[in-house]
Amino acid sequence: MNRRRFGFAAGFLLPMFSAEIVYAGTYLARASLLLRTGWAEIKTLSQRLHDRELAAMVHAMAEKRLEVARGMLVPKEVEKAHPHLLLVLELLERSADAAQAGKTESFLSSKARAGDELSTLRAVLKGLGYELEEPREKS
Repeated sequence: MNRRRFGFAAGFLLPMFSAEIVYAGTYLARASLLLRTGWAEIKTLSQRLHDRELAAMVHAMAEKRLEVARGMLVPKEVEKAHPHLLLVLELLERSADAAQAGKTESFLSSKARAGDELSTLRAVLKGLGYELEEPREKS
């Protein structure tokens, strides 16, 4: 009888304890997606800085990406890292804006600052016991 009670209690309580991990994990997956797509666009734009139409499109997507990130639910376990995510995305948006305006130096400066802030984000997450998901490519 005790085994059955223990099994029931474990089956009921285990999901409650693992909910924090799952929730932080979904935040990290969402943050990783925002960062991967933002960096991919900036990389493409870096190779075609003269293309104002491309810059306008990347800028529009960067603005939306930042808007989405500002509205994200942030679990308390990683709330100290979220401002750094927002800053990376804001700097990527500024890079795209500078490219759209034809300001190459500002583009490069904002891009470099975004890279520095991404390093800070990773360090903060590591200090909290988490890591951003890395992209997985098919073999």
